[in-house]
Amino acid sequence: MKVEGRNSVYELLKTDKEIDKVLVQKDLKDEASKRLINIIRSNRVKVQLVDKYVIEKESESKRSQGFIAYVSDYKYFDLEDILDACVDKDGFIVMLNEVTDPHNLGSIIRVCECAGVDGIIIGKDRCASVSDTVMRISEGALNHIKVAKVTNINVAIDKLKENGYWIFGAEVGGGEIYKTDLTGKICLVIGGEDTGVKRLTKTKCDGIVSIPMFGKVNSLNASVACGVAVYEAVRQRHSKK
Repeated sequence: MKVEGRNSVYELLKTDKEIDKVLVQKDLKDEASKRLINIIRSNRVKVQLVDKYVIEKESESKRSQGFIAYVSDYKYFDLEDILDACVDKDGFIVMLNEVTDPHNLGSIIRVCECAGVDGIIIGKDRCASVSDTVMRISEGALNHIKVAKVTNINVAIDKLKENGYWIFGAEVGGGEIYKTDLTGKICLVIGGEDTGVKRLTKTKCDGIVSIPMFGKVNSLNASVACGVAVYEAVRQRHSKK
């Protein structure tokens, strides 16, 4: 897997992931790039200085800023890993129900990490997986949050309920999110770009919450809707402290 860009590579260095090497454009003169090169070397990671055309050839985003790190493919966590990390607190989990756009997945990961979400659950099928694109869009946030891939989303919901979690689907036609109690142990389910929360999954939710719409368009992008819903939960949870 490739990790591209100064910030993403810097965030990668903060983790315990094994980095094979970092390609660095050899003619970089700016101070930010020089600092990062020194940090990479201080972490005893192999630096390979290459010409600009090599970076451009290897870069998939075409916005690498002269840095491309190579790491092993992403290793997903188990659902139990997320639950265990929340054993002594009110966990806050986000579940994605057939979110297929990797750009949305990357943006959701970034929002959730910034908001302090304890973990993200995605399905094995009909859902975007962690990729170079997801890593790039997350701006390094993927290195600091647990993402679990499960075989069956609905079975995972049952497991969460067994552990005391309340499940809320974010969907049109539900109760207003600003009037819904999102404190305590909760899992927020975000539906797919075109399908929303699937019917069976919706029936397993303890409640459906909706973001009020005041314009002529009646839906939000999945990652934007996730950001609004997550930060409403954050507001309530921090106000209660």
